[in-house]
Amino acid sequence: MVTVKAHQAEAFMKSPPPRLAAALFFGTDPGLVSERAASLAKALAAREDPPGEILRLDDSELDNDPGRLETELQMRPMFTSRRIVRAIAGRRISAQLLKPLLGANPLEGLLIVEAANLKPDDALRTLFEASETCFAVACYPDSSADIDNLISDVVSSFSLTIDGDARALLQSRLGADRTLSRAEIEKLALYCLDRETITLADVENIVGDAADLALERIAEAAAEGRTQAAITDFGRAMASGESAQAIIAVLQRYFLKLHKVRSDVDAGQRLDDALKSLRPPLFFKQRDVFSRQIRNWPRTGLDQALRRIADNAKAARLSPRLERVYAERLLLAICALASASSAASPRR
Repeated sequence: MVTVKAHQAEAFMKSPPPRLAAALFFGTDPGLVSERAASLAKALAAREDPPGEILRLDDSELDNDPGRLETELQMRPMFTSRRIVRAIAGRRISAQLLKPLLGANPLEGLLIVEAANLKPDDALRTLFEASETCFAVACYPDSSADIDNLISDVVSSFSLTIDGDARALLQSRLGADRTLSRAEIEKLALYCLDRETITLADVENIVGDAADLALERIAEAAAEGRTQAAITDFGRAMASGESAQAIIAVLQRYFLKLHKVRSDVDAGQRLDDALKSLRPPLFFKQRDVFSRQIRNWPRTGLDQALRRIADNAKAARLSPRLERVYAERLLLAICALASASSAASPRR
């Protein structure tokens, strides 16, 4: 049985075993799952001579070509070394699909699978744990030491230092999701580029709570009409211990921000100026998505969405045993509204 526990993951990432044929990353921190999968793919590609090619696949690529994953893993590229395939576990990319592949002769390519949190008896997890050449790597929220190392790595890469009290506050606001934590530290560093040291006031002004940021990704997906992403992230948040009422509250705050900017634009303000007036400010990586949502959502649509959110928030408070049902139903309704708004909006 080859299981890489959470505290062993960093050592595994620094020195992947030569016999590795496939790796599964799973856990309650989707950002860490994605970051480690990407890092391992780059490391495996780099140790090939010439460098290997990295390919990403998910269920949508297999809908029209069910055999594509097997083809990519069994085929030796003509002009590069072994191909590294990053696959997202889902409806098609499952234990049933992978079992004959991983149990056959050695693969030409290397496989990396990203999954949500998996129980010990989950078929996908047990498939990887049962093979001597496959590794299952647990990815759970960062410990205090992990967060401290991440802060040091990112801050030093910008040639900055950080005060002790600022570091302590920053640590308290990070950790729910590795990708979001890194993005928040980078945002802070960019804000402080004109000086040498990050202060407590900088952290207070710029960095939000990471748990809310992880939940905000659900709201962002819903506002885009990306139903599968919204429901998947919602399930991950619930599995990690978040409450459905907290998710509804984050959804409400996100749509209030959209409503404010949309109202300012309708009143004649330039979109760039309306976005700059938001507090706390948007992270630059969120700006394009948020701007697109402003263009797609009319004021009337946002009014309707906020009414639905308020109704479901009240229902969830009155019937907490059904809060998950209300939250999930709300997400589906918001995604439907987003799709309708996008289809009706003029292309600019």
